This record gives sequence, structure tokens and C-alpha cells, in this order.
Amino acid sequence: MSAELLDLYERMAVIRGTEKAAHDLFMAGLVKGTTHLAAGHEAVAVGASAALRPDDYVFATYRGHHHAIARGATPEECLAELMSRDTGVCRGKGGSMHLTKASASMLGSYAIVGAHLPMAAGAAWSAKLRGTGQVAVAFFGDGATNIGAFHEALNLAAVWRLPAVFVCENNLYMEYTPIGTVTAVPNPAADRAPAYGLPAEVIDGNDVLVVRDAVARAAQRARGGGGPTVIEARTYRHYGHSRTDPARYRPEGEVAEWLARDPLLVARKAVGDGAAVDAADRRAQATVRRAVEAARAAPPADPAQALTDVWADGGAAWRT
Repeated sequence: MSAELLDLYERMAVIRGTEKAAHDLFMAGLVKGTTHLAAGHEAVAVGASAALRPDDYVFATYRGHHHAIARGATPEECLAELMSRDTGVCRGKGGSMHLTKASASMLGSYAIVGAHLPMAAGAAWSAKLRGTGQVAVAFFGDGATNIGAFHEALNLAAVWRLPAVFVCENNLYMEYTPIGTVTAVPNPAADRAPAYGLPAEVIDGNDVLVVRDAVARAAQRARGGGGPTVIEARTYRHYGHSRTDPARYRPEGEVAEWLARDPLLVARKAVGDGAAVDAADRRAQATVRRAVEAARAAPPADPAQALTDVWADGGAAWRT
């Protein structure tokens, strides 16, 4: 049994439990708006994070709870944020689609599809100019590959040989539409990379060790001045696109096939020690239970804080 793999399994179990808690809190009326859950994507976030340095930059999508937690945001901070509590990771101002923890180099989740890809290129450019050895990693869905910002970011990153890694979480659907029905190539991210002279790799996004190793190779290449890499991680979301989506457009056989390849099941089998995994599950459940209790008991966001953290100096006085 690998102690590292068991640790990675427990991190994924905490994320899975936190997402389930977010779903239940939403159904109880404690989470406003909507949620985009990433159950089934855990191996991408946890595997990638295991390959990165603490100061490497991460940018994620509105389906980003798993990335925020993998990079160091606590389940309590995330759930409190979803419930507009003052103890939330953004003090209640970000909500489900804008989880950000700059102190952990998690530079945000972004609701506009593809918008963060040029931002990641900018962060990589900054790291290159400063000579810090940092890498910027942008996670995005398959639908973003048909957005102009995807192509602009890849082109600029290639031209400037930026220390960036572009990771596509290909879950086969862009919202409700199968990606294959609206895309000219089989692998929407990896098959476009050669047009920009970039190396690309298609990997099993449900195997946390496969993800870890692929991102480690790409990060090493980026730090060594080799430029960016495109990684396409094949995975599958267990829920619909958002809370309002029952996902009836997905064939039953397809869903069953992917559920049998659940990243937690893959890792559990690889660990091999059932007792150790059961203990990890209990620890994860206890962590999530405490997080839910603390988030529910936290005070609501303070309206007086609404205009803080909006501008670089903490206020908007400069506008007047």
C-alpha cells in the first residue's frame, strides 16, 4: 500500500463529501443561486495539486470546488462561502462560482467560460519575467476549447514559451450538448495543441496517479524553459451541468460505465488495503461533518464589507 496514494484518496473523499454537503445544503435552502458540482472530477484536482509547488498559480472554472479544496481552502471555508457566511473563503462575496484563496495561490474560479485562460497566461508571463520558477495552471472544460480565449491563450503562451499548463477536464458534455457533436476533432483540447506547436497528452482523468504524473512532467518542462503543455483529462461528472439539470440527455449505459470508473473506486482498488481506506473514509466524513456544523453556525456576511477587497487598496475611494 502506498501511503501517498492513501493520502490522495482521503483528499478526494473529503472533496466528494463536501460536494455532497453542498448539494444537501442547497436542497435545504441554505445555498442561494445554483451550484455546479464536480463529483467525478476529484482525481484531476487532487492529482494535479500533488504535482505542483505551493506557490504555483491555479485558475479554475465555475465548477471549481474541488480545485479550491485541493489547493488548500478548507471545506468549512467553501461551504460557508456557498451559504454567504462571513467565514467564507471570500467572506460571502464570491459564492459557488468564484472561490478564491490567493494565499494558497488559488487565483479564482471564473464563471465566464474561457475567460481565465488569458489570465493564466498573464500569471505565467509574470513568473517568467520575475524568474521565480512558478508555473501557472489553467483548468477548463471541454466546452471552453471552442471559445476564442482558449486559442488566444495557447497561441500567446506558445509564442512567449510561458511556464503554463493547460488542463482540459473533458467530461464529454459542454453544458447539455455532447462535445463531439459540435467539435471537428475527437480530442477538443489535445488535437488543437499541435496547431500552436505545443505538446499534448490525453490521459485518464479518473486515475489520480496518472494525473499527478502527467502534470508533474508538464510542470517540469515549463520550469525548465520548455514552454506550455496541453493535457486533456478524460473524466465524467456524476451530476447534471448544474443543480437544475437532471441530465436525462445522457444514455444510461454511458452513465453506468463511467460510474464504474469512479476515481474514488479506482484509487480504492489501487490502495488494496480495505481497512485503511475505510479509516480514511471515516476521517473524511468527520472532517466534512465538522465543516458543515461550523459553516451553519457562522455569522452571515457583513454588508459593511461589500466594498472591501474590490480594488487593490481595499476600497473604491479613488473613483471619487
